[in-house]
Amino acid sequence: MKQASFYSPIDNEKIQCELCPRNCQIPTGKSGFCNIRFHQDGKLIATNYGQVAALALDPVEKKPLYHFYPGRMILSVGTVGCNLACEFCQNWQISREPGALTREVTPEELVKLALETQREYGNLGLAYTYSEPGVWYEFLLDTMPLIHEAGMKNVLVTNAFLNARPWAELLKWTDAANIDLKGFQPEYYRQWCHGWLQPVLDNIQTAAGRIHLEITTLLVPGENDDPGQLEALARWIAALDPDIPLHLSRYFPNYKLDRPPTSETSLQQAYRIAREYLNYVYLGNVGAPNETACPKCGTVLVKRNGYQVKVLAKSSCPGCGGPISYLMED
Repeated sequence: MKQASFYSPIDNEKIQCELCPRNCQIPTGKSGFCNIRFHQDGKLIATNYGQVAALALDPVEKKPLYHFYPGRMILSVGTVGCNLACEFCQNWQISREPGALTREVTPEELVKLALETQREYGNLGLAYTYSEPGVWYEFLLDTMPLIHEAGMKNVLVTNAFLNARPWAELLKWTDAANIDLKGFQPEYYRQWCHGWLQPVLDNIQTAAGRIHLEITTLLVPGENDDPGQLEALARWIAALDPDIPLHLSRYFPNYKLDRPPTSETSLQQAYRIAREYLNYVYLGNVGAPNETACPKCGTVLVKRNGYQVKVLAKSSCPGCGGPISYLMED
């Protein structure tokens, strides 16, 4: 446990957490919505500091990041807790349910492990993922600078549901992020994620151009897969940068939502709509190859079959000589 950042007293009984847009007013002896930040004797305590619920060496494509050092591995780590409550959550056992098993790890121990896996497997650095890394804020701020000192990369896989000041501080140490943009209607966020859309859009705008950015949207049948909503989403991303990769992921029943999986027909329709505006669109959870092709001439630059990756070009497109949109080296 560690004293949390970003909070202020309200009165003798409550303090206000200011990490995310909920701005929870927390009575003594209680936690905020995330189940992590706890009011103890007038102080806000981050109860998940150093608590690791999941740790694995993953392909960077699994984050998913397709344009950030394709074919490389990255050490992935996650804690417990989340500041959203998506009814379709894929990692609900550690994000929303209390009592998940964890083990304590210091920032220094994690960096040491990252360096060991770098020597043996070519590890890029650390990806903070599985549950929402934003609620692990204090641990991230102690770990991310050490990763940079060791010459490695920091990756966030995040819902980006944070207030502007803590988000800006995280971005100082972030090299790449995949942001989970749940949908493009405020009602969808309120009903199915129990959060708000606008802070996420604001944080995506802040990140665009500052770090390597990719976006994922899970398509839930009958909710956020409407063609008009998908077109609006793609147009909005394209206005930031049409080279931002968009991952359209297939929904499967999980947690509190048990409707049938997204049809492949719906996914293909969503793909066609997004490609009208974006240069790089990928389909997830379908098992199909996801090649990266030059948007100008169609030459395949990266072949993928699952997590088997073959990079065919590293500096420029062999077909037309155009620039490559993905990062291969510093």
